[in-house]
Amino acid sequence: PGMGAAFLLLYRASLAMSAIQKKRTFRKFSFRGLDLEGLQALKIEELAKVLNARARRRLSRGLKHPHLNLMKKIRKSLREKGDADKPKVVRTHRRDTLVLPEMVGAIVGIHYGKGYVNVEIKGEMVGSYLGEFSLSYTPVFHGRPGMGATHSSRFIPLK
Repeated sequence: PGMGAAFLLLYRASLAMSAIQKKRTFRKFSFRGLDLEGLQALKIEELAKVLNARARRRLSRGLKHPHLNLMKKIRKSLREKGDADKPKVVRTHRRDTLVLPEMVGAIVGIHYGKGYVNVEIKGEMVGSYLGEFSLSYTPVFHGRPGMGATHSSRFIPLK
């Protein structure tokens, strides 16, 4: 029994030491081999080469006035935020706006037909559309009892 207790004590000590040595490491963001600073340094033409075909086509045809206006508002909210504060929410109906690297860190209120969903733009969202992050419908779950499933389920209380 003495040998087992000593082993257990040494084992716990080694676990404690490894916990102290090992700090939690976060996964570094990269988009097709480029980090966030590298993406933000690219011009629109260079960025288009990194994105997928649909985004390339959109950028090659040029960003239109409403999209540029939204970008101006986002730049302003990012510029006016404090050091530790979150930026001011920029509300928009423009669900078809591409997420560009300079938007990262902003909070955008995306319209879903009835209200707005506040979405913080992250690096992984670059190249997709704002509308992808704000569903405009409620997903249907078929087969569960409740309102309208069957005639007998009319008397099942709704949760």
